[in-house]
Amino acid sequence: MERASKPDHPQPPMHKKQITLADLAKELGISTATVSRALKDYPDISSETKRRVLALAKKWNYRPNFMAAGLRKRESKVIGVIIPSIVNHFFSSVIKGIMEVAYDLDYRVMLCQSDESYIKEVTDANALFTSRVDGVLVSIAHETEQYDHFQAFIDAGVPIVFFDKVPMQGLEQTSRVVVDDYEGAFQAVSHLIDQGYRRIAHLHGPTIATTSRKRLDGYLDALRQHQLPVEDRLLFPCHDITLEEGRAFTEQILAQDPDCDAIFCVTDSVAIGALTALKAHHIAVPEQMGLVGFSDWQMASVMEPPLSSVAQPGQDMGRIATELLIREITASRDAHPFSPESIILPTSLQIRTSSLRTNS
Repeated sequence: MERASKPDHPQPPMHKKQITLADLAKELGISTATVSRALKDYPDISSETKRRVLALAKKWNYRPNFMAAGLRKRESKVIGVIIPSIVNHFFSSVIKGIMEVAYDLDYRVMLCQSDESYIKEVTDANALFTSRVDGVLVSIAHETEQYDHFQAFIDAGVPIVFFDKVPMQGLEQTSRVVVDDYEGAFQAVSHLIDQGYRRIAHLHGPTIATTSRKRLDGYLDALRQHQLPVEDRLLFPCHDITLEEGRAFTEQILAQDPDCDAIFCVTDSVAIGALTALKAHHIAVPEQMGLVGFSDWQMASVMEPPLSSVAQPGQDMGRIATELLIREITASRDAHPFSPESIILPTSLQIRTSSLRTNS
């Protein structure tokens, strides 16, 4: 039953950093339960009381404390995300997919960036665990070889879904969503061979990362299937996977192995570095050197010449991984059993001028 209320007072308590239901209730002379029900538009609250509550809430810039509400319900409605790089085009598209699903399902996202650092990843994981997130989405850093920092989530029954770069071994009780890096690389190298290229270098990433390892495997198997020799001298490890490494290794190829006639790069960033070096040395692409990247960044199609690249469905990966995580969160909350899933998304080779020989 509603109690008598006192007149509106427009000034919020000056000492308060965040206005609470109790502040509104005290000012209006009604119970916190009545304020809460008025804000939720319960039918047993009078229109006049609703009007006064909403007016004061707006004037005092009241915001619900979702974390406190979550603690009462034993859920925070927050999912944590650990991602290697926010500015990377592929991961930006993944984030977009995550946000779409999370907000549609009334979850908020706590986003952390590891910068490919194991130490930062551990720090981020600990911060998310302390924040009591309902679940975690993780793409592991290039440096990560140990996964103990994720065990606390598993022990506490907090679901984890890995995406893109996933653990090489261990944590089999977790779900994962990846693209078919092996097939993408295999198709890219097979395409170069079909175009008449024979001595194909590979600028690969750190092999402790599943993505780099599978792209390297795809490169090697494509050479073997087409009965071309595997040459260690044509393998160049990019530790940081940067444009600068692409440029430096291409300079090295041009100086030491003039018979190399094509380069397959682990990412478009590395490929753009390679293209920069080739242009600086007046090497015609694709006539003298074929070039293919991986990820199909937006800039790939506007390079000169346009860059052939393996496209990854980043936004789909973000959506699917988030849907899977929230299903597992719901099952865990309701004490329903669930089995981990492994989902592999297809890639597609976008063939452009950089790998098309006119005389093939």
